[in-house]
Amino acid sequence: MSKDYYNILGVKKEASADEIKAAFRKKAHEHHPDKGGDEAKFKEINEAYQVLGNQSKRQQYDQFGSAFQNGQAGGFGGQGFGGFDGMNINMDDLGDIFGGFGDIFGFGANTNRRSRAQRGRDLEMIIKIDFLESILGAEKEISFPHLAVCKHCQGSGHAADAKIETCATCNGTGHISRIQRTILGAVQTQSLCPDCQGEGKKASHPCPHCQGQGRERKTEKIKVKIPAGIKNNESIRLANYGDAGERSAPAGDLFLRVQVASHPSLHREGDDIHSQATITVKEAILGTKIKIATTFGDVSLKIPAGTQSHTTFRLKDKGAPRLHGRGQGDHFVQIKVIIPTNISKKDKKLLEDLDL
Repeated sequence: MSKDYYNILGVKKEASADEIKAAFRKKAHEHHPDKGGDEAKFKEINEAYQVLGNQSKRQQYDQFGSAFQNGQAGGFGGQGFGGFDGMNINMDDLGDIFGGFGDIFGFGANTNRRSRAQRGRDLEMIIKIDFLESILGAEKEISFPHLAVCKHCQGSGHAADAKIETCATCNGTGHISRIQRTILGAVQTQSLCPDCQGEGKKASHPCPHCQGQGRERKTEKIKVKIPAGIKNNESIRLANYGDAGERSAPAGDLFLRVQVASHPSLHREGDDIHSQATITVKEAILGTKIKIATTFGDVSLKIPAGTQSHTTFRLKDKGAPRLHGRGQGDHFVQIKVIIPTNISKKDKKLLEDLDL
């Protein structure tokens, strides 16, 4: 009797390839034996997907039904349902469905590829600067340890007179194959060759300076430009100054996290700078001019007559440069009027006579 594969997957006959694949994944999740599902149902679902998930097989099925396989040697164009105790599992789809499951058993497209040498590790260090340097910018010399390319073997890991030979452990394939028994039957797994690390070749003897690692620890000194306007805890990225990569792979980056020291009279809010200044009662009443210390030098600020305590004045473009934009912030000065605590009788009498 012909099986209704569309019904098994719960899709319509005109369903698209993506809809069929999505239905298979859902059903496989539901009926997977390792999750307490029905193994027979799981096999039936896979059988349906092996046909409907393949365009040419689906066309034959639509024309002849599931019986079309009976006239073909081995079933389904010679492939049959063999290899896993009667099951022909689509490993790419199972890898997607069960996450790392495919990797554990050596499924997927990457099992026959040699490993890629890893990029070097990123590094981070703290650099401390003072308040004015964060506003105006500076140049600093830093010293930091990292893994650098071995200067003796230029990162190859082998001695200059070494012979490059095919790895005897993996016979040049870069991986080791094993057979494991799983709930799906016998599965061939592959793992990285521990002797050649996937390269398929080995040197007769390693570099004596780096012991075959291709990298050596080194303390390096460089000069770094601190950009004007940088904020506390922002980072500067120095490309390729991290650890060197394995087997000539790219180096990582060095990130400098900036810590800005506080200032005794100035503080920063965004790109603006704030400070305070004091004036006498007389200056507040009559008005005056005072000097304000900014990060760009002293400037004269006019205090108009009748200024109230805690009045704030703005000094345009005297703040921090905008690191990620144009222009710069402003400097805001808050005025405090100092009220004397002790005054002479003469001054008291003058104040009493004033009609304020």
